[in-house]
Amino acid sequence: MFPARLLATVGGAGALAAAAVTAYAAAEARAYTLRRVEVPVLPRGHRPLRVLHLSDLHLTPGQQRKREWLSGLATLRPDLVVNTGDNLAHRDAVPAVLESLGPLLEVPGVFVLGSNDYFEPTFRNPVRYLLPDDGTRRTDAPELPWRDLVRDFREAGWLDLTNTTGSLKLDGLTIAFAGVDDPHLRYDRLSAVPPADPGADLRLGVTHAPYLRVLDHFAASGYDAVLAGHTHGGQVCLPGGRALTTNCDLEPARARGLHRHPAASRDGDPGSAWLHVCAGLGTSPYARVRVACRPEATLLTLVARD
Repeated sequence: MFPARLLATVGGAGALAAAAVTAYAAAEARAYTLRRVEVPVLPRGHRPLRVLHLSDLHLTPGQQRKREWLSGLATLRPDLVVNTGDNLAHRDAVPAVLESLGPLLEVPGVFVLGSNDYFEPTFRNPVRYLLPDDGTRRTDAPELPWRDLVRDFREAGWLDLTNTTGSLKLDGLTIAFAGVDDPHLRYDRLSAVPPADPGADLRLGVTHAPYLRVLDHFAASGYDAVLAGHTHGGQVCLPGGRALTTNCDLEPARARGLHRHPAASRDGDPGSAWLHVCAGLGTSPYARVRVACRPEATLLTLVARD
C-alpha cells in the first residue's frame, strides 16, 4: 500500500495539473484571433474583395473584452460581412451585439441564424458533445429575442438569407446568395435553394451548421463557395488543433478553415464548391473553455480564379 504522504503528493500534483489545464483552457477561450484566408472564386482579372466572416459570437452583455475586440474589426474595412449565426447567449444581448458590430453594420452584409439565436443557453454535460448525436434538441428553453436581432440587421441593410436568396452589387460584380435556416434544428428548407444564377459573377451559399445534406445541395446546385460556422473548430482539440467532433455530421478534419466539398474534389470539378468553416468567437456561457482552438473571425480575401 502506498504511504499516505506519497498519495497526498500524487493527489496534490494531479490537482495542480488539472488547475493548470483549466486555466489554460479559460485563457485560450479569450485569445481572440483574426485568421486570413485566400479563396480563388472571382472572375479573371478582378481585384480582390475582402469578406469578413463572423460566426458563433455567443455574446453576453458582460463580455467586455470580446465586445472590444469585435468592435476593432471595423478597422479592416471589409467589402462584405457574412454572419453565420449564433450571435446571442443572453436575453439582453441584442444591444451588445449591435454596439459591438458598430460600423460593420454600415458595410454590405448577409446573415443567417443559428440555434443559439433562437433559444436561451442551458447547462449541458460537455461529454455529450463527444458522443453520437441522438437527435435531441433543447427547443423547450425560453426563446431569445431573435426577432429583434433580425429586425435590426435588416434595418441596417443586411440581407436576411433565412431559407431564401438575394443578391448584391459590389465593385461591379453581381454576387448571388442563397441561405438556409439552422440545419441543426432542422429548420433548413433546401427547396428554397434554387440552382445558382449562371449570370452572376459569384455565387455564395450561407448556412449556420455545415450538415452534409446542405453542403451537398449547395455544391450540386452550382454555388462557388459555402460559408458556415457552428463547429467551434472542435472547441476542445488535440495538440495541433485536431478536432474530435463537429457537433454535426461534417467530419472533424474539416471542422474549421478552407476545404473543398465534396472533400475529395478539386478546384474546378463540376458539382463541387469551396467550403469555409469559421471556428467562431464564443462558447457556451456555461463552458467558456477552448483547447488548441482559439476563438476566431476570418478575413477572406476573394481573389481571381487561376
